[in-house]
Amino acid sequence: MRVLARIAAPRNARPAIAAATATQHSTLAHVVLGSKRWASSNSRWKQRQGSDYYAREAKVQGLKSRAAFKLLEMDSKYKLFKRGQTVIDLGYAPGSWSQVALERTKPNGRVVGIDIIPAQPPKGVSTIQGNFLSPGVQQLVKDYLVEFAQRRNPSALEGSSSGEEDVITDRPSYIDTERAESIESDHEDNDGRLVDLVLSDMSAPWMQTSGFSSNTLSNPYSRMMNTSGMSFRDHAGSMDLCLAALQFASDTLKAGGHFVCKFYQGAEDKDLELKLKKMFAKVHREKPDSSRSESREAYFVALRRKGDATLPSS
Repeated sequence: MRVLARIAAPRNARPAIAAATATQHSTLAHVVLGSKRWASSNSRWKQRQGSDYYAREAKVQGLKSRAAFKLLEMDSKYKLFKRGQTVIDLGYAPGSWSQVALERTKPNGRVVGIDIIPAQPPKGVSTIQGNFLSPGVQQLVKDYLVEFAQRRNPSALEGSSSGEEDVITDRPSYIDTERAESIESDHEDNDGRLVDLVLSDMSAPWMQTSGFSSNTLSNPYSRMMNTSGMSFRDHAGSMDLCLAALQFASDTLKAGGHFVCKFYQGAEDKDLELKLKKMFAKVHREKPDSSRSESREAYFVALRRKGDATLPSS
């Protein structure tokens, strides 16, 4: 029996166990090293954010992101905003540019943000979630602008401080009728151009790979992309988005209105600059101080749209 037991027991049992243990340790070490790499990258991002002056200031001032300071710098230099303006913010998420626009156009300004990513809009900002490149979404924005312009003027009775009772009537007063006619004539004269300023901070978002069941609107950062790491791809994509924004501005921007768009620098931005110069009195390239020096992003600031100028056909 002892002989049979010796024969049945494999001689290489201990080496096999040792090899299996080594394999397990190797796999575990690979997982640990991978998590360390991820943690290291994540901590580097956090460290950069923590040491970034503009990121800290954005938190202190209650701004959605550090990008607000880029727009504040450009406004300080070019006086983009005025009270009562209608502003379109393309690619508004997470909403810092809309915050600035709303604050600078108070008390009667109107800010409309459009983004493909669901995000919680700043208080007082109207937003539309959808792909701006879709003609249907662009038409939705235009329809909203017309509807808002038609109901913008308050009733003549609103704010009355007299002690008399309010008079209820089933037809508009003479003053309301005159205002409505004035608005309609403005629409005809402007040919649907009701916007004072078009802002575009658009960039292509990452494809969604998780979180399909999440309904939260408070954290769009998981799909917001700065760059893909491929300079030509980023540049070409930004040119397409800028041209789409410019075409929208050609349809909706008033004479004398302004246009701001972000782009990634490359070979094709000069062609875009030439198109802007045909539509606007002044065109500037801007690299705000709050833009990170290692980033290839820059901005075109186009001022005072020429009255009869439209986007040339390519």
